[in-house]
Amino acid sequence: MASIHDVAKEAGVSVATVSKVINDYPDVSEKTRKKVNSAIELLKYQPNVVARGLVKRRSWTVGVLLTVPFTNPFVAELLEGIKTALENSGYDLVRLSTRFDDPTYSFIKHCRSRNVDGVVVFGEGRENTSIQELVAAEIPTMFIDTDLFGKRAGYITTDNVNGVAMAVKHLYELGHRKIAYISGTLGPAVANLRLDGYKEGLRLCGIPYATIYLEVCDYSFDGGAKAARRLLALREQPTGIICASDMSAFGAIHEIEKHGFSVPEDISVVGFDNTYYAEVFKPSLTTVNQNIYTIGIRAIEYLIAMIENPSYTPPVVTEPSNLIVRQTTAPVNEMYSEAPAQP
Repeated sequence: MASIHDVAKEAGVSVATVSKVINDYPDVSEKTRKKVNSAIELLKYQPNVVARGLVKRRSWTVGVLLTVPFTNPFVAELLEGIKTALENSGYDLVRLSTRFDDPTYSFIKHCRSRNVDGVVVFGEGRENTSIQELVAAEIPTMFIDTDLFGKRAGYITTDNVNGVAMAVKHLYELGHRKIAYISGTLGPAVANLRLDGYKEGLRLCGIPYATIYLEVCDYSFDGGAKAARRLLALREQPTGIICASDMSAFGAIHEIEKHGFSVPEDISVVGFDNTYYAEVFKPSLTTVNQNIYTIGIRAIEYLIAMIENPSYTPPVVTEPSNLIVRQTTAPVNEMYSEAPAQP
């Protein structure tokens, strides 16, 4: 196995110069840098990561805090984006476990014990004091869908308001006027913003907001099914239902069909996420696309920029959303919309 001395000899430079190239010191000419990198490639030299970390005061690891189940398709696509961004970055990924229910537990101490250079957080609300401490400690952090930021913390999210408003407009243009909304648990910024989008969409379409058409669940399949069951029990059932996630939309569709109705012939359904399953589900799901994979990539790119440049201003980024029309939405069925609710 080649050593740093072998690289120095091959490149015709000192060991110190090789070390400077490996650790990205700026005081090395481009010509010398190319010679050293060519020697590293020729000899297949692998720098000692531990030694490199001591020089740069880094561990070359990024921690990820995910409190949403890995079985959730959103998480799967988000992690794929994170993995892609890390592949050629020189950083490794560490999953950070938590014990937020333990009053003696310190997430900050946990991060420091794992010696991570930065953290990506998804699935925790801003009210979590451990997360707030993360911002105060100035550990480089990128939040996904959590509206927290600070001197060393930024966040990235989707245009949630416009996304749901587009879904309302789509159903309105198909003739729907009784449009219900199955929200995620209210409180976190994302759920609140999507509800704002629903209300704004109704306002723009001239439809009064009615609380009877609002149901709240936990973004899950079962949550969507239970919410749909309550909507189907209304005297005036909705002809269109917008869900705050694809998973809750799948649950809603299952419940609608279990009650003997057809999607989209009787009731149109729109999801939010555009996960992989939205396209393969039968019928394929009309949904708001929020570029999950891209969000994962961007979160890592911004985080590494923070880690490597202490003066880098943490970004607050809103990715655009767009509506993907598939098979779960159709023009309103006038016969269904005028029929009394089934028991």
